Amino acid sequence: MKTRTRPSLLLAPARDLARLQGSADMLRRMNNPPRLNPSRRAFLLASCSLPFSVRAATPVVTPKRLLVLGGTGFIGPHIIDSALRRGFVVTLFHRGKTNPTLFADNPKVERILGDRNTGFEALAGKKWDAVVDTSGYFPRQVEASAKALKDSVRQYVFVSSISVYKDTDKPMDESAKVGTIADPTIEKITEGSYGPLKALCEQAATRIMQGRALNVRPGYIVGPRDSSDRFTYWLLRTQRGGDMVVPGDPSDPIQVIDGRDLADWIVRMVEANQTGVYNAVGPTKPHTMQEVLAACKQVTKAEVRHTFVPTDYLRKNKLHEEFPIWSPPSGDSAYFHRVSNAKALAQGLTFRPLLETLTDTLAWWKTLPADRQAKPRAGITAEKEAEILKAYRASLPKP
Repeated sequence: MKTRTRPSLLLAPARDLARLQGSADMLRRMNNPPRLNPSRRAFLLASCSLPFSVRAATPVVTPKRLLVLGGTGFIGPHIIDSALRRGFVVTLFHRGKTNPTLFADNPKVERILGDRNTGFEALAGKKWDAVVDTSGYFPRQVEASAKALKDSVRQYVFVSSISVYKDTDKPMDESAKVGTIADPTIEKITEGSYGPLKALCEQAATRIMQGRALNVRPGYIVGPRDSSDRFTYWLLRTQRGGDMVVPGDPSDPIQVIDGRDLADWIVRMVEANQTGVYNAVGPTKPHTMQEVLAACKQVTKAEVRHTFVPTDYLRKNKLHEEFPIWSPPSGDSAYFHRVSNAKALAQGLTFRPLLETLTDTLAWWKTLPADRQAKPRAGITAEKEAEILKAYRASLPKP
């Protein structure tokens, strides 16, 4: 039986011997490093202690450029603020009618006067990484802006709405059917036309940008700068105290998103050059009406007594549309506050605490002129509320 022997070093090829010799020399040098003069040693030690970003050559990063159409109302300023915080250079294309001096003192915001309804000549020859369209309501408008900008931007972001969905009595994710309208050229916003027109706007952006469109579908956008006063109503009514009529049941779902959270997410989606369709609704799990009311009470520190009036009573007396934000969690609006946001959550959509939104909203409201505060734009009057409460209590069985 033959015994296998290990190959002898003497039989190794010359190149392998040279490699081994080199390794031995390296080991001797590692065990006996050369002595450095004090100044060179100090320099090397100091260099090793510096952050890598200081020691290494820092590449030159060109700031992203963002164009915002209609950025002086509610969501537009939040988008601009978020983009500036993340190092963007922003161009604001606006008519100069709403908040005309907004961002006038910010050198990182280029303000260009113009009206999207008359043309985009003022933007000719300029380039941006993306455009965010916050002011498109009619397909004609979005078709014109997308055609004018398709060679000037890499990405077209259109702020749409969950109102595009045809059937709110069924579960809704991004694949749900959208509404249609008999006359797509109509330019009158009504409860029946708003959603279908927004859907046509999305389709125009998608068709013209050819895979470079991001259609964002928010639900109720709330927080500071919300001039609709719909969510603010619940704060103000709580602050007034006393007997308060609340529609439905304490467990009814409420989906709202702070405009600042929506803006931050849109800007991050621009950074990532994401496209497609997303329901940008919040929070992760819908609030309940009771949670919203409790948070309002905590913020205002008011003494208030809630009377929940059942949905059936409200429907019977045609009162179910009198209260802002809330929708009956049954019938045609069964899923209006239960829209799926799973796709947006997977792309990093996050939400601040409800208490923060309410606190900041109340602080913003108090900065408005007295005549504006005297005329809230949503909700029921104290007189109407008293009538509802009296009639509802009278309808209850006598003890």
